[in-house]
Amino acid sequence: MPRPPRPTRRTTIRVDMSADAGHPISPDVFGAFFEDINHAADGGLYAELVQNRSFAYSRDDRPEWHALTAWELVELGGGRGSLRTDTAAPLHPANPRHAVLEVTAPGEGVGLVNHGFDGIPVEAGASYRLSLYARRPEGEQAPLTVRLTGSRGTYAEAVLDGVTGSWTRHETVLVSAATDPDARLLVLATTPGTVHLDLVSLFPTATFRGRPGGLRADLAQAIADLKPKFLRFPGGCVAHGLGLGNMYRWKDTIGPLEARRPQRNLWGYHQSAGLGYFEYFQFCADIGAKPLPVVAAGVCCQNTPGGQHAVPLDEMPAYVQEILDLVEYANGPADSPWGARRAEAGHPEPFGLEYLGVGNEDEITPAFRERFALIHAALAERHPEITVIGTSGPAPRGRDFEAGWEFARKTGLAMVDEHGYLSPRWFLQNTDRYDGYDRTGPKVYLGEWASMGSTLYNALAEAAYLNALERNGDIVALSSYAPLLAKSGHTQWTPDLIHFDNTSVRLTVNYHAHRMHSVHHGDVYLPHTLTGAPDAAEPPDGLRGGGVRLDTVNTLAEYADLRVSCGEADYTIDVRARKTGGEEGFRIAFGAVATGDHYLWTIGGWQNKGMPLQRVCDGRAEDVEWVPGTVETGRWYDIRVEVAGSRIRCLLDGAVIHDVEDDRRPLRTFSVSTVRDSATGDVIVKVVNLTPDEITADIRLVGARQPAAWATRTVLAGELSAEQAAPHSSPLPTSDAFDCPLPAHSFTAVRIPATQGSA
Repeated sequence: MPRPPRPTRRTTIRVDMSADAGHPISPDVFGAFFEDINHAADGGLYAELVQNRSFAYSRDDRPEWHALTAWELVELGGGRGSLRTDTAAPLHPANPRHAVLEVTAPGEGVGLVNHGFDGIPVEAGASYRLSLYARRPEGEQAPLTVRLTGSRGTYAEAVLDGVTGSWTRHETVLVSAATDPDARLLVLATTPGTVHLDLVSLFPTATFRGRPGGLRADLAQAIADLKPKFLRFPGGCVAHGLGLGNMYRWKDTIGPLEARRPQRNLWGYHQSAGLGYFEYFQFCADIGAKPLPVVAAGVCCQNTPGGQHAVPLDEMPAYVQEILDLVEYANGPADSPWGARRAEAGHPEPFGLEYLGVGNEDEITPAFRERFALIHAALAERHPEITVIGTSGPAPRGRDFEAGWEFARKTGLAMVDEHGYLSPRWFLQNTDRYDGYDRTGPKVYLGEWASMGSTLYNALAEAAYLNALERNGDIVALSSYAPLLAKSGHTQWTPDLIHFDNTSVRLTVNYHAHRMHSVHHGDVYLPHTLTGAPDAAEPPDGLRGGGVRLDTVNTLAEYADLRVSCGEADYTIDVRARKTGGEEGFRIAFGAVATGDHYLWTIGGWQNKGMPLQRVCDGRAEDVEWVPGTVETGRWYDIRVEVAGSRIRCLLDGAVIHDVEDDRRPLRTFSVSTVRDSATGDVIVKVVNLTPDEITADIRLVGARQPAAWATRTVLAGELSAEQAAPHSSPLPTSDAFDCPLPAHSFTAVRIPATQGSA
């Protein structure tokens, strides 16, 4: 016989709406983070359709790349010629290389073809703005022909007249006669001689907000629809770069395109700088988000070969001035030196810069401290209105986290950037993380975070954590998921919020959860009480129920004399190991190693720099404790792991490396946030129900008069393993006490319109 349905559980949510209830929270808690990772800029948000338009690719970008990558010589109808690049008499010193097309027999045309970024997508009836710089060294005028072509022939064609002996910009609009996701651009010469070409560009005219040379409309709209209160750029690791020469320097990314300095992207490709600081600021203005640029703190990434490098102290005055100039570029009047540059670009009004990040996940070294202090002092003196945001390493605990916070307090910083890529379990165990933070110290910007997966379970864990951030919105001022964008087939990091290819955009279930929070945000947190809420869930015990696995870490290793001594529940592991080659060391997995919940101890990991102890949760490894250390090739080491209750001790040659407790705190699978939006007067109740049962919420509005008759209920729900789910909205009748169904495995936002008064 079928099992009878389980009775629906009732939980009472009592919201205090009296006039003096609640406390102010940051109106900017929910933002967005853009970094050029996963090909997010060129070939992504930046709408340029020509790849390697300035012939600037090189082996510094990728070993197989060169100046003519994405270009090919084309010889039509008996034409003969050659294609190369040169640096003599360049269009601009910032981009010294250009193409040289030599036509010996024109035939039906000799030229070059560009295949774009995985093809050039065109649509029938759509228009595309073609521009290029050209010259003929011989001085004789001759035309060029430009075509959009594909598998079905020629889709559009135009002739550019007047190519002379000096660099001249030519422009035309091509209207495609067909739809083709894999079109190509041809530039053809039909007369003998030599033609020099540079900055060959093709943009759809239908960019976001119709801005010439702007952003891809559908991707930009997806970001705009998030309703981010701020947008962070340009990183991330891109901001401080691999090496001082790879630091992201904002002045190199503004002005005419030919004057911008392209460079290697540390994620393994190329940055054209077409999407530069002006475009970032303009995008923020277009979508109503506050700009949050991040500059290097006078040091590059510590993962640079040879470690962290610092700007020489005698060069720091100029570097500090560069940062001060950035503030003037953003906020200065149009007749100031850098405000004038902004006005020349088309935006005479200031951009309203409030926040400035200095540094990103930096190792807190003496060199970092000294240079950060110089930058901070100058900003405090010249621009006290700017909130300077410091850094605290790549994880929510550990050496750099503690050192970063200590330095921030001593320096008197207003805000500190925390990062954390962790499991859903970690976030559900740590919803009280900020409850005990010092309200008199720096505020928190949770600048990079994600629950390391793209299922509904991840999205609901993030929604629950966002409830906690909102509850602590008096100390947590800002937050942003990262990374934002990922191009299919070109990802360096997962998970990501928005996936795309050349013709489509896919919004993850995480995107919908974050958007629900951002759309339904408040600036006053209202106190509430819960009665009959589900109990928290016990976490799986990753220390037991398995065994031992001996791994290598991108290297060669030998193990000997493995012994496991077991008690009733406790155990000890002894083994000898040595590295026989390669860069990394060795790894021991213990606990429930056949499941997605166990422990790893890596000895000589992370380029043989550390000995991290990690907890694997839901199949994802996250650091419990990171201790620096290396191992020698050929040397035998005595390794011991002791597990007693929830205590874990890891010893190397008799020395204790780790002595920690397994986190057995319960998972908060039912979460509530109650806020008021002062701009509208609306009250918003947000509930995450991660339990397998539907719950009826008895919502009681205490202290309100004449509640609105109808609220809007928005629900995101489904199977926990689902990677695709979208929210749906419906009206919900309300009174001063009303029922709201909360489906199993769901995130629900109830927006109650402003009432006419309060008691």
